[in-house]
Amino acid sequence: MKNHMLAAAVSAAIAHPSIAADIFDEPPLPPRPEQRAPAPVQSLPVFHGRVAVMDGRTLWYPQYAQWVRLADIDACELPQWALNPKWETRDKIKAPPPVPCGPLAKAWLKRTVGNKSVECAVLGYSHDGLPLGHCATGGEDLALEMLRVGWARVASPYPVNGQYLTVQNYAMAARYGMWATYVLDMDEWRRKAVDKTLNRRPIADFNLLAERESEISPPFADARKKTKRTDR
Repeated sequence: MKNHMLAAAVSAAIAHPSIAADIFDEPPLPPRPEQRAPAPVQSLPVFHGRVAVMDGRTLWYPQYAQWVRLADIDACELPQWALNPKWETRDKIKAPPPVPCGPLAKAWLKRTVGNKSVECAVLGYSHDGLPLGHCATGGEDLALEMLRVGWARVASPYPVNGQYLTVQNYAMAARYGMWATYVLDMDEWRRKAVDKTLNRRPIADFNLLAERESEISPPFADARKKTKRTDR
């Protein structure tokens, strides 16, 4: 029966070529999509070499003409002042002794780097476009060392290195570096400080602290609430 039907179809196709086209011709294949090579994955740069220390969290590679900021930490800006909570002579002076937390942070980072080569692996970019890097020299993580001596704080609640918070907590408990001072949160300082030049006077930061929204120092007996000593 099948052979009979096939023979009939062939006969019809011979008699009518248009029918043959409908029966035996395959429909044209759709055009193939254009084959494109996959986009190359852009790897983040790694910088090597000698650096200049610009402040407590920023390095400058002259050979690349490139700034790199230490990832996951923050430090006082160069014009920023902290204050010594030991205000022993408040009847003679109107503000606690100033502590140059910005220059001290820079000095500690510079001391750690010395003349050694620094490798910075870029992890991402800040909101202002600066590379954020994990930077090390001589096997030392520079951000970790800044946290260890108390002249930087953790900037992220989830730092890449889990040791950062542990080291910071130890420095806070030991009152190392800026943790022994009254110091305004750096982000608040950047928002509120009008004069950000190196000629900034310490009294300006004393006034900011008096109206602070937040601070990063561990609790001290607040100097503003101390009663005047009368046992002198």
